[in-house]
Amino acid sequence: MDLVLVGLDYKTAPVALRERFYLGDDALRGALIKLRAEGLEEVVIVSTCNRLEIFTVTEDAETSFRTITTFLAHSQNMSFKDLAPHLYTFQGRTAAQHLMRVSSGLESQILGESQIIGQVADGLEQAQTNNTGGPILSRLFTAALHAGKRARTETAISRHTLSISHAAVLLIQQQISDPSIRVLVVGAGQMAELAVKALQAHDINNIQLINRTDSKAKNLANELGVQAADWDHLAEVLGEVDVVITATRSALPIIRTEHLVQASLEQHTQPLLLVDIGLPRNIAADVRDLANVRLYDIDDLHQVVEGHRSLRQSEITHVESIIDEELEAFMLWMQSRDVVPLITELRLHAEALAQVEIEQALNRLPDINPHEQEIIIQMAHRIVNKLLHAPTVNLKSRTQHNSHYDYAHAVRELFSLDERKVVEPVQDE
Repeated sequence: MDLVLVGLDYKTAPVALRERFYLGDDALRGALIKLRAEGLEEVVIVSTCNRLEIFTVTEDAETSFRTITTFLAHSQNMSFKDLAPHLYTFQGRTAAQHLMRVSSGLESQILGESQIIGQVADGLEQAQTNNTGGPILSRLFTAALHAGKRARTETAISRHTLSISHAAVLLIQQQISDPSIRVLVVGAGQMAELAVKALQAHDINNIQLINRTDSKAKNLANELGVQAADWDHLAEVLGEVDVVITATRSALPIIRTEHLVQASLEQHTQPLLLVDIGLPRNIAADVRDLANVRLYDIDDLHQVVEGHRSLRQSEITHVESIIDEELEAFMLWMQSRDVVPLITELRLHAEALAQVEIEQALNRLPDINPHEQEIIIQMAHRIVNKLLHAPTVNLKSRTQHNSHYDYAHAVRELFSLDERKVVEPVQDE
């Protein structure tokens, strides 16, 4: 069995494409079920604002790659030709290594950020809930989560990290230095809460919170000590503020051109600054064409993020050492799975022969008592265990090298076991 990964992320796909492939809970559940129906026995999907990655376990990597890429293209009515430049694929060891790098924050837009480890855990939980997370992917994801936790406790990779919300605030401060600016935060979930707290941490306190469900906005506003605005007055509020941060999980844009036209922005002395940290994007793309508006999305935060990357750059080598340790342990476990069926088969073969000899011996000794019978039975089992101990230990130890396949062939030939059950190694591409 081999690992296969197909994905896209912020390095290979712009936000306009990533938002099309973002999977909320219901869509993710549907994708797992669909891929399982397509013949993939184990499937785990990691879906975030910056990446979509599909992991599977297979005996036919080429077919699995084709199944996943076809599924992705069809899901958005795209041709494979158009989608292919934005995809990356990994197989075997490199697929496992990539997941550990993701979980450790090395592949994140914000180096070392901690949110990804929860998102990786969510992917595994969804797969297990929908019965697509089998033993191999469960073991891999558990190892990746352990690597991520070690990276954050044993190194400084997560110190001084920026959240997306903090990066948005720094972008705002680069544009407007006045702390008395009026800010509207759109949303009432975790992202909106983090955005308000990031503003407050930078001494920006003239904040209003608005959400399509007014009660949620009021509850969060009360909790954070800011004002709540009425959704029915969205256009009016847009005309009164200097900055808007949108932070919702809405599938469709919630701020559109007509809202800003109604806001009478021509009365502003400075352009209205719009920072969209939602994915899918919360602000319609054509808003960027309006006069007196400056619109930024997640991809525009790249320069802000890169400015803080150097603070943690020196920790990358330490994190990679942790990943190497966890990767080696996982790959040894994977390789040991190749010989477990052989060891089991060898033991069953030996036990069956022993049982025949036990029965023949007991038939020849009809007058012995039960205690003596038990001595004969136990003696036979001890002989089996002692004879199989060295082959078993050697088989397991040789899983560290591809030579264990040659050794497995030899064992099967010596003991007349089914040669067809030897699975040859699949090399990384």
